[in-house]
Amino acid sequence: MLRLHHLMRFALVWVLGLLAASAAGAAQEETLRVGSKRFTESHVLAEIMAQQAQAAGVKTQVRQGLGNTAIVYEALRSGQIDVYAEYSGTIALEIAKHAQGSDLASLNAALAPLGLAVGVPLGFNDGYALAMRRQQAEALGIRSLSDLARHSELRFGLSNEFIGRGDGWPGLAKRYNLQAKPQGLDHGLAYEAITQQHIDVMDIYTTDAKIDHLGLWVLEDDQAYFPRYDALLLYRQDLPTQKPVAWAALQQLQGRISEAAMIGMNAQAELQGQGFAEIAKQFLAGGAAQTNGKAAVDAKAAGQPSLGARLWTRLVAPDLWRLTAQHLALVLVSVGVAALIAVPAGILLFPHPRSRALALGAAGVLQTIPSLALLAVLIAWFGVIGRLPALVALTAYSILPILSNTCAGLAEVSPGLRSAGSALGMTRPQRMRWVELPIAMPTVVAGIRTACAIGIGTATIAAFIGAGGLGERIVTGLALNDSALMLAGALPAAALALLSELLFELWERYLRRRRVRR
Repeated sequence: MLRLHHLMRFALVWVLGLLAASAAGAAQEETLRVGSKRFTESHVLAEIMAQQAQAAGVKTQVRQGLGNTAIVYEALRSGQIDVYAEYSGTIALEIAKHAQGSDLASLNAALAPLGLAVGVPLGFNDGYALAMRRQQAEALGIRSLSDLARHSELRFGLSNEFIGRGDGWPGLAKRYNLQAKPQGLDHGLAYEAITQQHIDVMDIYTTDAKIDHLGLWVLEDDQAYFPRYDALLLYRQDLPTQKPVAWAALQQLQGRISEAAMIGMNAQAELQGQGFAEIAKQFLAGGAAQTNGKAAVDAKAAGQPSLGARLWTRLVAPDLWRLTAQHLALVLVSVGVAALIAVPAGILLFPHPRSRALALGAAGVLQTIPSLALLAVLIAWFGVIGRLPALVALTAYSILPILSNTCAGLAEVSPGLRSAGSALGMTRPQRMRWVELPIAMPTVVAGIRTACAIGIGTATIAAFIGAGGLGERIVTGLALNDSALMLAGALPAAALALLSELLFELWERYLRRRRVRR
């Protein structure tokens, strides 16, 4: 009991320290904070912006793979990042919903009340489109989206964001009278699904490197449904005045990235396996990505190392211990705080069946909320991204098993033992400390054990909002459709889960032995 008490106190001190560190980091106003969405192109553009500012002597912080438009926009609006690469069509239809057009003047007029602004067109358009396997499209005589409407038997696998966007599937289906019921897929995984013929139609970005590489046919938007998606910078309105040197450096990117160069850089990441930072460095050094990228698009997978070799390289990469430590911190702090909340709550609620049932029901409802949805809500609530919303979400998911097991453990104490304690003159707190809680402790530990298992798995989602951990590898692997990199994140997490089970098994055996001796 004493050891558990010390562990809980240590966890509380640790979480307060982490939150203080986060607050200190947010106070570093001299640092340009660049964000990105969760796909290859956005990762590359974030590195280009950061390195461009670094060349002018500006400190930078890159928050890669923060999630979809809603999460990155919320991070920008709340001041957690200063700038990220966005697209005119997305801003007009998803962010500045009442914009009169997608030109800079219209967008800035709509964004001004939000404290945001848009500028520095990068020089290329990256639009949405639908694509099919070329051979299948030719066999069915499908060249355009109007042709597609005549084939309701085809299977659609679309990104979840595209399915929900105002400029995505709902409007597209209405315009072309498409009757399909699409399956939601991660954008990177959809390429694998269409190659393996699990789906027939997917949404693509027109600068994706894998379109030509996989032999896909891009269907013509013959009714001009999709707007232009010119790449530009979406930034906080005070960025030019608060960080003039960084802003001057970013302005030098205007018009510098052609569509061919962007396809080439995407190809370097997805087909050649180059790192985002290295790709950005090559581009800023002289645009080598455009010529090298064309060769990468034409190249197939010949000469690439085997999956086993790539997995080992990525598994033992230098970031392994840093990511593992971050992952452990997220789990230990959240489970520790959950135990500080749930164990005392279980003790207080146990004698009151109705209140106990209400509390367990509320904890159960929290458990059913999808993790990404909960994180998005918490970001809007706290106005920050990173560790704070991740820790709160993980703590919420950990409360139910600890609370329910605390109540179940106390229910195992026989009425005779309680009566014996009272007969010996023990007060209720003394009886709880010396009789009931020691008997219930193995069941309580089992609840903490379950919470740790849940936390280790769920903590991989924290990387989607910049909280770090082994999920960083999984997020990047999803963006690149790199199965070796995804496994390099999943396998250490699985190892942590196994280690956790071993430690808890030893602890539970120790508690059972003590219980038998008594």
